[in-house]
Amino acid sequence: MIKEGAAVIDVGINRVQDPVTAKPKLVGDVDFEGVRKKASYITPVPGGVGPMTVAMLMKNTIIAAKKLLKPKELETLTV
Repeated sequence: MIKEGAAVIDVGINRVQDPVTAKPKLVGDVDFEGVRKKASYITPVPGGVGPMTVAMLMKNTIIAAKKLLKPKELETLTV
């Protein structure tokens, strides 16, 4: 159950068998069809938060690299 008008961010990713086609498909942790009637916004799976997750991982990798490099080495590392 969710509050009327809630924003739902589904970060789960699970592979299940489609009951109609018997092929595997990706789904989130949230019952999308059940929640969409009450939610003001819901992220889809796949295609929801994945790209943002990748972007933030790359940002954190660059931050970590900058902390390890010497000032002279940083001249070639730009974002």
